[in-house]
Amino acid sequence: MKKIIDLLSSAVLAGVCIGIAGFGYLATRDIIGSVLFAFGLLTVVGYKLKLYTGTAGFITKGEVGSLFMILLGNIVGCLLVSLMARLSPMDLQASAQSVLEGRLAIGPWRAGALAIGCGFIMTTAVTFARQGNNLPLLFGVPLFIVCGFPHCVADAFYYLCVPVDFWLQNIGDIALLYVCIVTGNFVGCNFYRWVAARF
Repeated sequence: MKKIIDLLSSAVLAGVCIGIAGFGYLATRDIIGSVLFAFGLLTVVGYKLKLYTGTAGFITKGEVGSLFMILLGNIVGCLLVSLMARLSPMDLQASAQSVLEGRLAIGPWRAGALAIGCGFIMTTAVTFARQGNNLPLLFGVPLFIVCGFPHCVADAFYYLCVPVDFWLQNIGDIALLYVCIVTGNFVGCNFYRWVAARF
């Protein structure tokens, strides 16, 4: 039981870190916000927290169940920061809705395919960061944002900031979109080791 609590606590805190980074991005929606978003991932790596995209590329078959718990904890952490974002005098809800509308416009399958790019960047960045080299993380985070590669935890924060009425009107489409993004991230996170294992 203690292991589960520790895992969820770490995952929630990781979600808070990403939520804060997403808060900064929604406030700017430009290259500066993309660079500032790297704070979230640097914090996750520095504190050795459990983030879905920082873990998916390193798990074994027996750890798949814990990956879903990590994602759940990440979403809870994002929810906590999204509640804070609703108190901001900045119009973060409109900014978040713009992000979600953009995802819905390209559709779940294309968003899922693009999410593979984010997963690959994340596992690469974390691999180097574990070796003491944070440069791939500092460059990789702005890269996946400017490329429009969805990150399932960052997107969870954006979606949770969106006005409730928009959610209710599009709940089915949002759910399918999110599942495709989570799946795409997982594929991207494992792409290197699946391909490298053949050589």
